[in-house]
Amino acid sequence: MRDASPASPASPYRRRFVAAGAAVVTVAAGLGVRTVADGDLAKYAGDALYTVLICALVALCAPRARPAVVAVTGLAVSWAVELLQLTGAPAELSRHSAVARLVLGSTFNAPDLLWYAVGAAAVWGVHAVAVTSRVPGPRPTASR
Repeated sequence: MRDASPASPASPYRRRFVAAGAAVVTVAAGLGVRTVADGDLAKYAGDALYTVLICALVALCAPRARPAVVAVTGLAVSWAVELLQLTGAPAELSRHSAVARLVLGSTFNAPDLLWYAVGAAAVWGVHAVAVTSRVPGPRPTASR
């Protein structure tokens, strides 16, 4: 039986805390990349980090979701936003709002789809390792 106390590694509270921290670190990483790099490096790193941020928000909302579900959901949302750009609606909204520009972008760029997948794959790997790693400590003994 799993310990559901707030300090337990399996606790949804702890998982939400970690997901919120990951979201903050991801935003800081995105701002850092934009500060030290430009051109394709900054753009495509930003694309991958965009998906990482969405995955962190998915994990925040659904702390017990499996790593594959978190990664696939983040990738699906990223791809949906990119494909929405084909309609022109995000470009119009971006003209009126900096927030819309940051969240929705403005123009479709096919290579972005690949970099979103790179971000989702990174999340899947890190999340899978984090979920399956065991915290050292006393283990329950079986009754005889």
